Amino acid sequence: MMDRLRRVCGTVSAFTVRPTPPALWFFASPWYLRHLVLHRDLVHFAESYLAGDLGIEGEIETLFDLTQHARQLHFSWWDKWWLLRRALRLPRQRTSGSRISAPPAVRDGKAVQHHNTKQSIAHHYDVSNDFYRLWLDPEMVYSCAYFRDPSQALANAQQDKLDHICRKLCLEPGQQLLDIGCGWGALAIWAARHYRVQVYGITLSEQQYRYAIERVRSEGLAERVRIELRDYRSLPVDPRYDRVVSVGMFEHIGVANFPLYFGIVKRILKPGGLFLNHGITNDTGWQDTPVTRFMNRYVFPDGELARISDVENAMEQAGFEIIDVEGLRHHYTLTLRHWVRALEMHREQAVAMVGEATYRVWRLYMAGCAHFFDEGSTNVYQVLTAPAYQSLATPLRRDDFYKKDNNEKVCECGDRKGRSRDR
Repeated sequence: MMDRLRRVCGTVSAFTVRPTPPALWFFASPWYLRHLVLHRDLVHFAESYLAGDLGIEGEIETLFDLTQHARQLHFSWWDKWWLLRRALRLPRQRTSGSRISAPPAVRDGKAVQHHNTKQSIAHHYDVSNDFYRLWLDPEMVYSCAYFRDPSQALANAQQDKLDHICRKLCLEPGQQLLDIGCGWGALAIWAARHYRVQVYGITLSEQQYRYAIERVRSEGLAERVRIELRDYRSLPVDPRYDRVVSVGMFEHIGVANFPLYFGIVKRILKPGGLFLNHGITNDTGWQDTPVTRFMNRYVFPDGELARISDVENAMEQAGFEIIDVEGLRHHYTLTLRHWVRALEMHREQAVAMVGEATYRVWRLYMAGCAHFFDEGSTNVYQVLTAPAYQSLATPLRRDDFYKKDNNEKVCECGDRKGRSRDR
């Protein structure tokens, strides 16, 4: 019997054929195993983890390997009958016992409306600055790092990413830089400190705003950096900016709002200016799947991903010329695994701050993202653009994006472990 269960169920925790499994799963009630066999609802599967019906110790990414495995399974009629018979013998109701309080769902499964409200942003970013500080780098960068090689420390790789963006933008002292979705202020502060530009950063997150303005003040950069709590749609026509950058905000906009978003950026960018958009994409667009329903219900209330071809098309429709496109998905896989390990290391502190359910949401969400970046269905691109039909402010060769100065190379061009030229 056990041999057959192993053959049908693959490598699920206690049924594993491996002597030292990478992850161990625990069912709090045999009712849940019955439900899983009869319904195979992946959203409910994730919700059961959030609610404590399912526990996972070890590498949580293996959960997503299992979903891939399950999709590829082909049962014989005998296996189906055998499995169904045993599932029906399990209890019909959940056994009594303490369960985790319901996680903070913000969607009921209906179509997502991309209004980009402060409330939807607050659900994700205003969890707690102290919570994010547990697992982010000291700069508090909540987007993928830029690794020279997989062994590089996350803090150094995040600084390399900030500098890489500044070099791509060809920043010069005294220029005006607009940072749309500035987060906790890391890029704004880096650009002001190291490139001596004037930076205006905007965010819709109250907690990010308070953190950023305090950090700007404490680092003595108040004359160079101004942070405001503002929606990009309310940006005035004047002043206009030499450079515009957006890192990790693009996923909240919604595909239907691309013309508005890129149109506003085009309007406020000076002639001869440059715009860099750093955002996550996927290979199919945002379709109604168990994964997207879970994300919109528990993680990003108004999140939506698009294919990179659709992003580039929207940019060109808005009047931009695309200068450089760099894919960084390998870098995001490494970054997410750093975050998951750090969060797990600080589990007790995280639970004390935000509760067990929220801890589990973030652990599951980031592990899932690492899995999908690793397999290639999700990607992240830096797209450097300029208004079309004008002289370009960029160097002749892409090599210059990878130089810190005329003598020192940050990383060589070409295919290297750091994947500096991933496309």
